[in-house]
Amino acid sequence: MRFLNLLRPLIATVAFMAVAAGAHAADFKNGVDFTTLDTTSRPDTGKKVEVLEVFMYHCPHCNALEAPLADWVKKQGDKIVFRRMHLGEDAQAKAFFTLESMNALGNGLHEKFFHAVHVEHNRLNTDQSILDFVVKNGVDKTKYLEFFNSFAVQTKMKRGVQLANQYKLDSAPALVIDGHYTTSPAIAGHGLTSAPAAHAAMFAVMDSLVAKSAQERAAKK
Repeated sequence: MRFLNLLRPLIATVAFMAVAAGAHAADFKNGVDFTTLDTTSRPDTGKKVEVLEVFMYHCPHCNALEAPLADWVKKQGDKIVFRRMHLGEDAQAKAFFTLESMNALGNGLHEKFFHAVHVEHNRLNTDQSILDFVVKNGVDKTKYLEFFNSFAVQTKMKRGVQLANQYKLDSAPALVIDGHYTTSPAIAGHGLTSAPAAHAAMFAVMDSLVAKSAQERAAKK
């Protein structure tokens, strides 16, 4: 009996994923599965649809989403341009924008940051602790501090706050599709208690929104 109880969440998740895989855009509702933003412009990404992940390093839900989101992004191929934005104005947000400006996140440091916080229980919530961490992981200290104190990073921080306000986001994780639609595991997975099922629900919604956005871009040309 205990074995069956352990299997039930897995069975529910697999069943939901099968349903979600066959869903169409018409099955998803604005205000329920996603939100349509009151915006008139789209990101300058050519024919590709921008997918923006809004996250926070200290957020456990963001940490849980990282691996399945990476898999989803790979499956999109060249249909999308994937970007990230740290929510807030804390030490971790400034570190993200600093490392992003340095192009230092593509060597696995982004994943190591999550691992340090959620697996090693290193809070990394001060500028000094983050500096020690990034230097330990191969980032040049002088170069990091140069970018950290730069006007460019200050501008990125302010722009991040502006975008969060524009997209009406006050929690993470959230996904913004082409600057026009937002969704999240909590929104798309409403009523679901399993994280994998909520993720599957969100990815199904995102698939439909990417396709919808691509059609809208094509129609405007």
